[in-house]
Order: sequence, then C-alpha cells, then structure tokens
Amino acid sequence: MGTSALAAIAAATSAAAPDKATLKTSGAAKDFEAFLVAQMLRSVREEGSGWLGTGEDQASEAAFGLGEEQFARALSAAGGLGLGRVIQAALDSPKNSPMPTPPPE
Repeated sequence: MGTSALAAIAAATSAAAPDKATLKTSGAAKDFEAFLVAQMLRSVREEGSGWLGTGEDQASEAAFGLGEEQFARALSAAGGLGLGRVIQAALDSPKNSPMPTPPPE
C-alpha cells in the first residue's frame, strides 16, 4: 500500500469518527434521559398505582429501583422518548459554544 492509500484511509476514518465533545454530549444526553425516565417510573410506583406491583419491604423496594433504572437505561440507549436527541442537538448547537471573552478595555 502506498502512502496516498494510507492517507486516504486515515482521512476517511477520522472524518467518520465523532469527536470527543460529540461523544460526551451524546452520553450526557442519554444519561439524563435515562435518569428522567427512571424518576417518572419511580413516581408512578410511589404514588400507589405501581406498574410492577407493590414494593412493601426494603428488598423489593431496592429491586424495583434497580429494575426501573436498568429499564430506563435500556430504553434511552435504544432511542428512548427522543429526549436524548433533542438535548444533544441543543448541547451541540453553535449557540451553546462558549462566548468569546471581550477584550480588556
């Protein structure tokens, strides 16, 4: 393989790979969506309408909490409610980039 072929492969690989900032905002958006979904599930269970039954002792309360958290993470990883994409788009927006510091007067 010549150097031009290697350069073309390197350029294609670097162009296709997301940068660290995009990966961080994507992860943060998915984590936030998972947290929000878990809180909604917990709220529904605690108000008594229970989507998994009743958690009347500490062991079942802990198991339900863990199940809700894992379900919320899996839901978010699979696209969830779409909140992660909206949050990521807002975080990646040029309007959210740090504002330049004004020059000293």
